[in-house]
Amino acid sequence: MGSTVARGLAAALRRHGVSDVFGQSLPSLFFLAAPEESIRQIVYRTENAGGAMADGYARVSGRVGVVAAQNGPAATLLVPPLAEALKASVPVIAIVQEVPQAARNRNAFQELDHEKLFDACTKAIHRIDDPARVDDYVDAAVTEATSGRPGPVVLLVPKDVLAEPVPVASSRRAGYGHFPLDRYLPGPEQIKHVAELLATAERPLVVAGGGVHVSGAVPELAELQRLGALPVATTPMGKGSVDETDPLSVGVIGYAMGSYSATHDARPLVEDADLIVFVGTRTNENATDAWRLFPPTATYVHIDMDPVEVGRNYEALRLVGDAKLTLRAIVDELKSTPLDTRAAARDQVIGRIARARAGHEERIEPRATAGGSPIRPERIMRELDALLTPDTIVVADASYSSIWMSNYLRARRGGQRFLSPRGLAGLGWGVPMAIGAKAASPDSPVVAVVGDGGFAHCWSELETAVRMDLPIAVIVLNNAILGYQKHSELHQFAEHTSAIDITRIDHAAIATACGARGVRVDSADDLAGALHDGLRSPAVTVIDVMTAADAFPPISAWDDDVTLRGVTAGAAL
Repeated sequence: MGSTVARGLAAALRRHGVSDVFGQSLPSLFFLAAPEESIRQIVYRTENAGGAMADGYARVSGRVGVVAAQNGPAATLLVPPLAEALKASVPVIAIVQEVPQAARNRNAFQELDHEKLFDACTKAIHRIDDPARVDDYVDAAVTEATSGRPGPVVLLVPKDVLAEPVPVASSRRAGYGHFPLDRYLPGPEQIKHVAELLATAERPLVVAGGGVHVSGAVPELAELQRLGALPVATTPMGKGSVDETDPLSVGVIGYAMGSYSATHDARPLVEDADLIVFVGTRTNENATDAWRLFPPTATYVHIDMDPVEVGRNYEALRLVGDAKLTLRAIVDELKSTPLDTRAAARDQVIGRIARARAGHEERIEPRATAGGSPIRPERIMRELDALLTPDTIVVADASYSSIWMSNYLRARRGGQRFLSPRGLAGLGWGVPMAIGAKAASPDSPVVAVVGDGGFAHCWSELETAVRMDLPIAVIVLNNAILGYQKHSELHQFAEHTSAIDITRIDHAAIATACGARGVRVDSADDLAGALHDGLRSPAVTVIDVMTAADAFPPISAWDDDVTLRGVTAGAAL
């Protein structure tokens, strides 16, 4: 193939480090040119899932994820995953084919105003109309996606333009496909002030969000934790940013800190804090328990690359900058600051966290070891947790799956990845995100935890994983209800709609039909062996676990709900 716009587009992406693009056949000219630039095409069955694959790929690889689609209905299916990427700060580029220029605004087949379509869910939109400016627009798109607060960008390419020749060969060499692209640091006086606050605080707390992963600030956070004897909690997106086995690690906090939560007994440590340092978090509703969790009397410090997020919900000392550089500067400042107060508090902090963990273990033990059938989710998580290695990547679907994961699976090292859609929290993205994660890190074990409701959104992507030889293990919590919806309706209205009851599907049979390995688990006695084999299988594996329908995770607001307590009385332990 000669030097066409399609080839130039592929070459420009390759220059930015893009080695994989998620797509079906269209834009065909692009995918015909891609192999010549050593770009692998990873297929998907639906565009919605393809966007989630690119998202998971970017989160794990630290490079921009790329998804492609045709115009019209295919493009509309990219809106949900791009909106997730926008809210979750994930750099994704969507290449969308458009109708030929001569057919524009003439009611051509599947023509749509893509600029209006994508306006609310992207950082920027560019149309490549001029063959001489392919590099300009690709460079702009990649730069916008990976700089500042990362996010999604759309490149629109008319079908006829893809076939046009590029008039001048590219001489560019720069690559901007990694993120964060640019790192910047707050002023030294701000750093010094925060270091002094940390050194003298009696009850400080660090809250790490997903921005710690985005920035690659895990080593700096660990050093700050150790040096300052600082308790570190994480948001759901920040899970894995610290080693959760460390005696100074609190665990995941937010809206799921009810009685059986892993951090329920750590609530006083959060509510009594006199200094709270947010690192890379949006302070959104779930991470703050609807903005009720943190004490109004505390002093707040907020570190984030997005100046709009800093102080959005809590008036704070503003440290606008890269988390990695900012934490490094604070650590360096603390090394020359007297830390007598923090050293004296170390044993007390460790003791409080240890007692909170012990209280949780005692309370959860009957549920986590329960036998019989159907199987309690806490037992499933206990067996899965025992099999995780520091290199395992865990992906959870939205809804209950994310809460089971964040509460009952532990990060064995700082930097271990636990992915879930927490930007918009769309249902059905767990499996495609896991496929994207496996494509980004083929040597890492990848396991997806999904409910049967969410799994129904993406059964077809099992064939994708089989065809592309991306062996993931999928644990389906098969309880034949839309659990979150049912319990939320009961909590709010003391009754539920008829929509929540679904058929108990044989997901193992679906897996087998797609060429994957399917296993059905009916009894708790068979659970450990099935999980062990599934996580180590060289084949795509679906483990369909018959799960207790009336078990629900420890959402704080539901702790004292009489309606829920009555519904689950027969299944409660």
